[in-house]
Amino acid sequence: MSPDGPGPLAGFGVTFSTMFKKAHTESYPEEKRPTATRYHGRHQLNRYADGLEKCIGCELCAWACPADAIHVEGANNTEAERFSPGERYGRVYQINYLRCIGCGLCIEACPTRALTMTNEYEMADDNREDLIYGKDKLLAPLDDGMEAPPHPMADGATDEDYYRGTVR
Repeated sequence: MSPDGPGPLAGFGVTFSTMFKKAHTESYPEEKRPTATRYHGRHQLNRYADGLEKCIGCELCAWACPADAIHVEGANNTEAERFSPGERYGRVYQINYLRCIGCGLCIEACPTRALTMTNEYEMADDNREDLIYGKDKLLAPLDDGMEAPPHPMADGATDEDYYRGTVR
């Protein structure tokens, strides 16, 4: 043995001991394992119980994004066309997944919990333009009893009722 330590024999010992261990291989595309419950995957724009969008077009998510991956253009709701309760809605909402680092700062910045992250992680594509998700890909699907916007707020409800979660 050398005065500096175990020397090359220790290295050979590690190699020799791992030669007979069973290899751990995942069959990824065929067998998908569940992700952790709090995994940060693809973003989702949520809706209220009647189908109106939660996004109010405030652009706080875009300002909070360190990678500059979010683009939001807010617009005013009208009585003829109402997409969200209150005065404004996100007319244009885009997330560039070529830039997104999955940090979740946009989620923390959202005052209405309109933006959340799902467990979906398969977003690979061979076209750069297809990795810029717009509202068509980001909006949560309509559940039973929901009506696609634009439509008026629930009878007798105010925007505060929506934000407090008392509208069903």
